[in-house]
Amino acid sequence: MKTLNCVILLILIVSCQNNPKKINTIKEGNYTGIFSYGNFTDNIIIEVERDSSNYQVFFTSLEQNANRIPLQQINVVGDSINFKLQSDYFTYTFKNKWVDNNKKLQGSLTVDTVTVNYSLEKELKNEQTLKSEDIVFKSNNLSINGTIWYPQNSNGNALVIVTSSGNADRSSSRAEAILFAQKGYTTFHYDKRGTGNSEGDWTSSTIEELSFDDVYAINYFSNKTHIPISKIGIKGSSQGASKVPFILNKLPEINFGIVVSCPGVTLLESDLNYWKNSNSNDIGNDIDEAVNLQGDVFKFIAGTFSKTDLEKLIKSKQDKVWFKNIWIPNLDEVKIDKKLLYSPIPYFEKVKQPILIVQGTKDDIIPIESSEIIAEALKKANNTNFEVHFLKGASHAMNNVGESDFPYWSKLHSNYIETLDKWMSSKTKTK
Repeated sequence: MKTLNCVILLILIVSCQNNPKKINTIKEGNYTGIFSYGNFTDNIIIEVERDSSNYQVFFTSLEQNANRIPLQQINVVGDSINFKLQSDYFTYTFKNKWVDNNKKLQGSLTVDTVTVNYSLEKELKNEQTLKSEDIVFKSNNLSINGTIWYPQNSNGNALVIVTSSGNADRSSSRAEAILFAQKGYTTFHYDKRGTGNSEGDWTSSTIEELSFDDVYAINYFSNKTHIPISKIGIKGSSQGASKVPFILNKLPEINFGIVVSCPGVTLLESDLNYWKNSNSNDIGNDIDEAVNLQGDVFKFIAGTFSKTDLEKLIKSKQDKVWFKNIWIPNLDEVKIDKKLLYSPIPYFEKVKQPILIVQGTKDDIIPIESSEIIAEALKKANNTNFEVHFLKGASHAMNNVGESDFPYWSKLHSNYIETLDKWMSSKTKTK
């Protein structure tokens, strides 16, 4: 009997030696977690990928509007992986180690004189993964490119993010499109004409022409996804917000509109307000005189002030101390831009759909009274189904401008997404 027991024990020992604990050799994956320093916290994702010979690493923070930003100077030695991110102002140095059978990425970020430790967990395969689809549609014979984001668990409603000012393409709204898709909305955003992969020229287009691109986009999106327009809401920021009432008038079946950092005046007046806020400290008591000259420059660009009169005015003011602060383009190369004369107020005066108005108290472009002007316009339309929300410490871009212990990253105001989501839920739950 003793001999038999010894044989069994020997078999068990050999068996254990031949089947060691399985080691996970796969280091690639998405590592997520909370980055925290003092009063600053953020959800970050570091994606590690590998082709036949090299590693690639990407950084994502949706609240920073950063999505798959490529990291540089990637160096992998054993269980260590280090890389850097370079911005216009700072170098971000990441040092990391794979631990716990490659289930975690523990590391530190050094920027300026600050070093912050973090620990990220590898996501399970396909966890929280959204499906996206790149599409092309036609608007006024122009090919417009966009992306649809499909939620894992749809609430049956959709949100279209209309285009905004300048040369920004759909990457500027990608983070919000993803964030709201994560909350159950099918979302759609696209490159404005003349930006990204879209055809056309936004600089020579009127606001009305750009708004009709949005109308075509919404109709295309509804047909493509089979989501009725009555279950679609639209959201715009800044110049994009000023287009929202125009679009709502053209498509009265749209469920709701959200306007963020929306001007209650012409775009010219908004631009002039920003210039004034940016230069008032430097110019001092002469700011009103300077504003008048800068305003005439803007009026010339808008086509309502003659070149001859402006040149005379410039000559009469060029000896002023504050003249150096005036922005004057090459007058011979200026293209008339009628967009500056556009005001959303006449269209707000006809809107019947629910409207959410969101404004930051630290907005240096849109005057704080703009929301009041918009509210009064909606009352003229006998529209009582609107709300105004002020976000304390939020900038024009809805970033937090308050005191931060980690000022090297800017991020969305902590109440911004929650404010929009809560209001949207109240407008869609009975639909």
